[in-house]
Amino acid sequence: MQKTSIRFFENIPVRAVWEEETSKWWFCAVDVAEALTKSKNPRIYWATIKRRNNQLIAICKQLKLKAKDGKFYNTDVVDEKGLNTVIALIPSKKSEIFAKWLKNMETSLDEKSKQKAYELFESGFINEIEVGTTKGLQQIHGYIFGGLYDFAGQIRTCNIAKGGFAFAPAMYLEDNLALIDKMPEDSLENIVKKYVEMNIAHPFMEGNGRSTRIWLDLILKKNLKLCVDWSKIDKNEYLSAMKDSIVDSSNIFALIKSALTPETDNREIIMKGIDYSYYYEEIE
Repeated sequence: MQKTSIRFFENIPVRAVWEEETSKWWFCAVDVAEALTKSKNPRIYWATIKRRNNQLIAICKQLKLKAKDGKFYNTDVVDEKGLNTVIALIPSKKSEIFAKWLKNMETSLDEKSKQKAYELFESGFINEIEVGTTKGLQQIHGYIFGGLYDFAGQIRTCNIAKGGFAFAPAMYLEDNLALIDKMPEDSLENIVKKYVEMNIAHPFMEGNGRSTRIWLDLILKKNLKLCVDWSKIDKNEYLSAMKDSIVDSSNIFALIKSALTPETDNREIIMKGIDYSYYYEEIE
């Protein structure tokens, strides 16, 4: 199965594909052109720029990427060094911002954590996780944030709040988590309720959403033979629904229900799900 990744520049997805032969990531040139120019016809724009600049022909190669119609097509891609040439040749006010984003991408804490989230699945350790419990959630958090946060996998002992909402008080957190562990998982409705309650508990100082979405998928897979295709859930709709779920979980239930898939072992869906999960956490 092809190893792909999606990174988001100002809400525009930039696809990348890993090539074993060269042992590096290759970025979709059309996506880069769209990110730099916000062109409504990025394919035509890229073809024009490429035709006018022989340097681009020299640095490009073609690898198969999945298109919106679900089929794989040979697509122009460039490596990280080639990206610098593309940035230099495409007139854009975003050039410096894009170059800085690219430079920081591989060294940022979030990117390192995302790579560990990939490894969680690729290593097979995901199959050792205890499903539907606080302990299992701690295992997930500890794996993807281990070495990045000194509190990785540890239940918080301080109170935290976000957007004016205070999550479960630390002094009652262990009792709350024990109750969540006992919540039923016999239907989609009950599983989503359990997911919402775990979000309200917010047991970690940081990294709750990214960990809990993986935790949710494991519960769905075990009990319903389903998982969420997170790429089908719009970021703003998801964030709004999760905010509303504190008093009304109907919106997040509807979003999750609409994005369910039986392809629980589809590597592309799993990896794309991680990409989108991390995208939800990006501050605009």
